[in-house]
Amino acid sequence: MRRITIVCGCAVVVSTAALAQMPQLDEVTTAQVMLDRAGFSPGEIDGRPGVNLRRALRAFQDASGLQATGELDHATWQRLSERMGPNPPLVPYTVVEGDVDGPFTPTIPRDLMEQATLKVLGYRTPLEALAEQFHVSPALLRRLNPQATFTRAGEPIHVPNVEVGTTGAPDVTIHVTAATSALTVEDGTGRVLFHAPVTSGSARDPLPVGHWKVTRVLVEPTFNFNPSLFWDADPRHAKVRIAPGPNNPVGTVWIDLTKEHYGLHGTPEPSRIGHTQSHGCVRLTNWDIQRVARWAAPGTPVIFR
Repeated sequence: MRRITIVCGCAVVVSTAALAQMPQLDEVTTAQVMLDRAGFSPGEIDGRPGVNLRRALRAFQDASGLQATGELDHATWQRLSERMGPNPPLVPYTVVEGDVDGPFTPTIPRDLMEQATLKVLGYRTPLEALAEQFHVSPALLRRLNPQATFTRAGEPIHVPNVEVGTTGAPDVTIHVTAATSALTVEDGTGRVLFHAPVTSGSARDPLPVGHWKVTRVLVEPTFNFNPSLFWDADPRHAKVRIAPGPNNPVGTVWIDLTKEHYGLHGTPEPSRIGHTQSHGCVRLTNWDIQRVARWAAPGTPVIFR
């Protein structure tokens, strides 16, 4: 794998001294960061080639008028670099008190009945919180900062220079496509404003193809578990309420739809998005569903196809 040295005009954002101390990024990680910042999410930035990276590349290429191969060819690299501009893919960050103060939930049981006994389903550690903040796997964040403890305010680390926020547009349609395991936010002309990988249904619980609408957007939602809605629920389980938090079964955002019992939502397991099946709802990483929520409002069309 080629190595990419972060140079060439980046000093307008980061000092030369800071650049000299930064780790080098391989081209896969660099591409993942550039795609994320361009609004074509590869899911969790993990430094590994895979299906989510290929899907993001293909979507970016199609939106950019390039041949949609899903490969990181020269033309795609040039176009991504143009979108990135002078911004380096890796930047210094100083850990603040809010990153390490918690409250944290070190142990989260897998059993939903046991989860219902918790008052909050927070991050397990500051490392997990920081990784989610910068859309990166905890393992990669550790590799980028081998000397860091991730527990001390004032500690300097290096993090992916991910997407920093966009303004939602009023006239959009949200599309979820089962064949590509992808969600897109498109404007009235069909232009893709945002693309992200999703987990959307299974052979037992297929995506309910059709036209729906957003009814409400809930931030930090509780999860009201009803075992009668899940074919594989433990027969010993009962209806319970599971407290909010990023490790709640539906993550940090629930976008409710006119299709009863269905929604778009986050996840406590970002590494599994695009790789596993669900019970029918559309699952994204917490950071991607937060971005979708900028556009979603009551009445926003949602098309499952």
